[in-house]
This record gives sequence, structure tokens and C-alpha cells, in this order.
Amino acid sequence: MRGEAMSALVSVLERPLPKIRVQAAAGALAVASAVVLPQIVHWAGAMMGVGTGLGEMLLPMHLPILVVGLLVGPWAGCAAGLLSPLVSFALSGMPGIPMLPLMVLELGAYGLVAGLVRSAKCPVLLKVIAAQIVGRLVRGFAFCAVSAMLPGVALAILWNTTLAGLPGLVCQWALIPLIIMMLDRKAIRQGEEGLLDA
Repeated sequence: MRGEAMSALVSVLERPLPKIRVQAAAGALAVASAVVLPQIVHWAGAMMGVGTGLGEMLLPMHLPILVVGLLVGPWAGCAAGLLSPLVSFALSGMPGIPMLPLMVLELGAYGLVAGLVRSAKCPVLLKVIAAQIVGRLVRGFAFCAVSAMLPGVALAILWNTTLAGLPGLVCQWALIPLIIMMLDRKAIRQGEEGLLDA
């Protein structure tokens, strides 16, 4: 009992990876969140008269993928990242066909890298930025491959979507460390209660 309580005093990112069952459940929750959040944001965008522009700006699908990668590791993060755009497309038709493969690769990279750097001794913000950089690079390389095969696909589109998504990247910088901090505080509180009971 005392050992379990002491482990709660360790950051959630420094703990060993959870059991496969927990990783699978967290991955499924991330996929569900990554499907629902864009719908909410697109609905809000429609109410504000900006259509899907709000979703392109806030990148709501990215948030749960980064969080699940950081919390439960690279495999759940990568699987959730790969599946989320596919499930979203199957249910809502979004993202559109031209963006679907790019988002599958980008979000898969986000989840994988977030999981790989989860226990690195650096601030959560740097872990998020590392995952964002790799994800955006993967998306860029995939876009370049597509544009090389399909004449008329302009690289300006890649640049424009990257610029449009900057507010979403900044929101992730603020929200994800806050989410991890809240989970750490909850774990510490539970650990202190466990120590008192021991």
C-alpha cells in the first residue's frame, strides 16, 4: 500500500506504461474525443459564420492524440492518431478525401512521438513541440509526395494550412501542459491520502 501511495507522488509521465488494457481504453477514448471535438468546433464555426475555418485554425483533432501519447505511450498514441481521421471520415465525411491521408500520417506521428518522449527529462511543452514538429514534417513530406504525383497541387496549400493552424498549435502549448499538471496534482493528492492511510 505504501509503495502504491509513493508512486502517486511521481509525475504521470514518469511512471511505467500502463497495462495494454488501459492503453487500449485510453486510445479508444482519444479516438472518440478526436471525432467529437472537431464536430463541436465545426458546429461553433457554423454558428459564427466561419464554417470549417474554426476547425482548421484550432486543430481540435490533434489535442486528444497528443495527450494520449503522452499519458499512455507511443503505441496507443500512434494507433489513435492513425484511426481518428479514418473513423471521423467514416462517420462525418471529414476530413475530406484530399486531406485524409495527410492527417492519418500526421496524427499517427503526433501520437507516436508524444509517446516516445513521454518520460524524457524536459518540460511537457518541449515534448508537445517535438511531436508537433515531427507531425508537421511528416505531413509536409507526404504533401510533397502527393504534389509530385499530381500536377497542379500547389505547395502554397501546405504553407497556408500550416499558417492557419498556428493558433491551434499555440492552444496545444497552453492546454496540454495544463492537463498534465492537473493529472499530476490529482495523482499527488491521491498519493498523500494513501500515505495517510498506510
